[in-house]
This record gives sequence, structure tokens and C-alpha cells, in this order.
Amino acid sequence: MSEVKISTRFSVAIHILSMLSMGKNTICTSELFASSVNTNPVVIRRITGMLKKAGFINVNLGYGGTTLLKPVDQITLLDVYRAVDAVKEGHLFQIHEDTALSCIVGANIQNVLAVIFKKIEISMEDVLASFTIQDVVNDLLKKGTVR
Repeated sequence: MSEVKISTRFSVAIHILSMLSMGKNTICTSELFASSVNTNPVVIRRITGMLKKAGFINVNLGYGGTTLLKPVDQITLLDVYRAVDAVKEGHLFQIHEDTALSCIVGANIQNVLAVIFKKIEISMEDVLASFTIQDVVNDLLKKGTVR
């Protein structure tokens, strides 16, 4: 069975948007983001492409850097989650298939779990919608230290 995983694109996208908000006087390049995330700039470019497509940022080619197009208090974590395709819509949880239809559990488990899992997914999305990138930045500023 496969594990339930939300793609790391989600957390990396939040990381990028937080850096942009906090580094207003810094030229933020994919190399800068990559050094903070500790990944390859190609990974960053793929994610910034998704954020650009969603209308959150502008990416200037070369060393022009990346800039925010939308205020971070108007970008919810749900917006980011959807922008980077963290999971395919309606597929947060996978349900096993090919169960024994001659068994009461096997015959009904998929329908029962589908309803429960959908409620869980809706609840999670409600929580994500209640937080903005500004909330993340505020929490980062409270931490205020580097290791």
C-alpha cells in the first residue's frame, strides 16, 4: 500500500513566498531560494513556474529576480496547495481496490471510506484556507533566529 503524502512542492512554495515577503530589498533568484531550501535551482524554477501561473509572483529571467504580485495576506495556504498540485484533487487518500464482493466489508468499504475521506479532505482545506503566507511570515519573525 502507498503512503499518504502531500508533495514537498507545497512546503517549498510556502518557503519561497515567505522569503519573497521578508526579502523585499533583496534580489531573490532561484539560486538564492535553492540555497535556503537546500535543493537544486531546477526544482525551484519548476515551483516558481507554478506560482507564476497562479498569479502570485513575477519571474524576471536572468538575474532580475522574482517579485510578489499579490500581497501575502491575500494568499492562503489553500491557494498555494492548489497552485502547486500538492495532491491530485480528490486524491488525498487512496482506497484499496479489488476487494471481495462476497464479504460485507469488502463489498462496502470503498463507498464508506470515500465519504469519510472526503469530509477529512474538506476539513483540511478549511484549515488551509484559514492561514495566509502573512501568518507564516509572522511566525517566522517571532522565531527570529538562525542556526
